[in-house]
Amino acid sequence: MVATLVRLRFLLLFNGLKKSPWQIVLLVVGVLYGLGVLAVLVIGLFTLSFSTVELSRTVLVLAGAVTILGWTVIPVLTSGIDETVEPARLAVFPIPLDRLILGLAVSGVLGIPGIVTAIAALATTLTWREYPLAVVAAVVSAVIGVLTAVVGSRMLAALVSRVGSGRRAREAKGILIFIPLLLAGPIALGAAQLVRTFSGAFPAIADVVSWTPLGAAWAIPADVAVGDFGAAGLHLVIALGTLAGATLLWRWGLGRALEQTTEVTSVKAGTRGAGFFDLFPGTPAGAVAARALTYWVRDPRYAQSLVSVPLIPVLFFFYGGLNDNLGVLVWVGPVVAVLLAMSIYTDISYDNTAFALHLQTGVSGRADRIGRVVALAVFAVPVTLLLTVGSVWVTNQWALLPGLLGVCTGLLLSGFAISSVVSGRFTFPVPAPGDSPFKARPGGGTGLMISTFVTWTALGIVVIPELALAIVGFATGDLLWGWLSILVGAVLGSVLLVIGVRVGGSILDRRGPELLVQLQRQK
Repeated sequence: MVATLVRLRFLLLFNGLKKSPWQIVLLVVGVLYGLGVLAVLVIGLFTLSFSTVELSRTVLVLAGAVTILGWTVIPVLTSGIDETVEPARLAVFPIPLDRLILGLAVSGVLGIPGIVTAIAALATTLTWREYPLAVVAAVVSAVIGVLTAVVGSRMLAALVSRVGSGRRAREAKGILIFIPLLLAGPIALGAAQLVRTFSGAFPAIADVVSWTPLGAAWAIPADVAVGDFGAAGLHLVIALGTLAGATLLWRWGLGRALEQTTEVTSVKAGTRGAGFFDLFPGTPAGAVAARALTYWVRDPRYAQSLVSVPLIPVLFFFYGGLNDNLGVLVWVGPVVAVLLAMSIYTDISYDNTAFALHLQTGVSGRADRIGRVVALAVFAVPVTLLLTVGSVWVTNQWALLPGLLGVCTGLLLSGFAISSVVSGRFTFPVPAPGDSPFKARPGGGTGLMISTFVTWTALGIVVIPELALAIVGFATGDLLWGWLSILVGAVLGSVLLVIGVRVGGSILDRRGPELLVQLQRQK
């Protein structure tokens, strides 16, 4: 049974690779990245063998604890990315629970992250190469540590499976994982500063962590190296107890998840009206606008764009503070304008097969384009204006305001135009409705990367006139150039928007059925 589950994992992987050559490219990139990380880790662990036992112990205990913690927590936040051998799909088969647990554990170890972690853990033997008994202990601790990491990830996922199955829970997960990704730079710099400031306290911290379930396994080789076999035995007991406890909790949680059906909650008829449909006129464009604005509020895939808006000023403030140059804050408005204006060029793809409603009801392409632009403009325009004025107020550079408003106006209107054309012509492999916003689709990452580069380049070209006028105004201090930038941005952007809506609508009218077929193939 274990071998069958392992074969099933790799069979699903190979079948997924057959769907798209881009999937193979992404797998190769992932493998190469894993090998690169692994090479750095192995070299670092070998270099650590030339240091003192205390330093080696500190590094390995803390790094091992972080590894187990990451393995346990991250899969819960990113659930839906890897659904290979998903337990819920095996519930209909009469597989004994103990065999299922063993098979899932082995398949987890044999994934790319599991293999990289296992090799890195076994490479800790290089750190203790001058202590033969410690090398043996390092092998034992590596096996226990890797199994604890894999079992821990499955355990927590099984325990929270029922709690995290709702739409609100998926939205919260997306926000929790997206914010750290966007703030990765400040977090890394802050962590480096903490390391420099509190480096002297790390040995004491490692001593404490070594007596916890996260670090006990990784302290065993160091205990053996210094001849403290009593401490090694206690750490071994804690490590084995942690693995056994995690396995029992996983077994209990998985049993409940597989045996108990999902409760069906009754939905009461709403009495609060039709939501955004009450706010827009009863026209095809108004209906599309209300529907699109509902997506912006309730769909976690759209929420990613909204979450990034308040974080952009944080990033600019952080990097500006590092260089003692808060003047960079004035560019917050234009950056947010670009992000929001270009956020609807995948709208049709996010609709998925619900796009059939537009075709069945005979909504014209022009009405579709207008509705989606209006829905975005409802909040994109005031947010961009507020951030632009606010950044100028904070930096007290009011002379730059006209030019910045001209650039933002051009970016928003021209971005709406480009998005209207692109989303009417192309579909992209994006997460399906109800899926995790981070779920990978075949060729999705590379396709979106290329399309983003092309559309952003096109936007940069069409806003050159108003941008050039604004830059001249910034350099000369003459406000006239800034007001000219506003005029050119408004006129040129409006003309491009009218053209974009007409062209995009015409393309959508011609290619609507073809787009629907492409969307159905992506299911």
